[in-house]
Amino acid sequence: MSDRIEIPPTFPTVGDVRGKRVVLTGAGRGLGELLAHAFSRAGASVALVARTERDLKTVADTLPGPVLLFGGDVRDVAFNDAVADGTVEAWGGVDAWICNAGISPVVAGPLKTDPDVWRDVIDVNLTGAFLGARAAARVMTAGGRLIFTGSVLGERPARGLAAYSASKAGLVGMAKALALDLASAGITVNVVAPGWFDSPLAAGWKSNDRLERSILDHTALQRWGRPGDLAGAYLFLASAAADFLTGAVLNVDGGYLLK
Repeated sequence: MSDRIEIPPTFPTVGDVRGKRVVLTGAGRGLGELLAHAFSRAGASVALVARTERDLKTVADTLPGPVLLFGGDVRDVAFNDAVADGTVEAWGGVDAWICNAGISPVVAGPLKTDPDVWRDVIDVNLTGAFLGARAAARVMTAGGRLIFTGSVLGERPARGLAAYSASKAGLVGMAKALALDLASAGITVNVVAPGWFDSPLAAGWKSNDRLERSILDHTALQRWGRPGDLAGAYLFLASAAADFLTGAVLNVDGGYLLK
């Protein structure tokens, strides 16, 4: 018996998503807009999903590849099913579904967090992701990819963000359970958990020297993330290079969770 590993004749190209049919929620702005560009420029067809159709059209007009637009609420079961069916009708199937839609409310402690705010955050960030995954699983075949946008705040919560942290922690548990549920169908389920990125959502922290210092002191690389630092994780998970990866959380955080 040889102790040499069998070397395959070819290896998959990391991040190769050419020809992939990708559904992307929360695509109208922020990280969703960034991912729309990353996948479209890499040769994928992208179905853009967001509440505001005007935002979707703005993004779509700047993309080089094929696009579909779906305006609606990810908390709605029928809307998620319509996205799945519409993408299949237009392109013949769905290869990857990125559950990226999410909200982060104003920072407040438990006594100042309105119960309706709590429900909204959980409904969008967690229930909306589940409904998207449910719709995707119905139309995906073997090789399908479910990718959730999590957050390092799901593992290391911050004061005043109980609802957001709970939604992102719940997302990880849900993704791991779905990875078990969908493994027999050949569908993988993974989470990308961004750290602190230089974006409009971080403006309140960046403008406060004390808060910014507390973040950078916890970040091994001692800097804010840049938009280009994040897209590669999603492209990797959607490519053949990640065929044997499921139930994983990729922390793209510059080492924030190390300290």
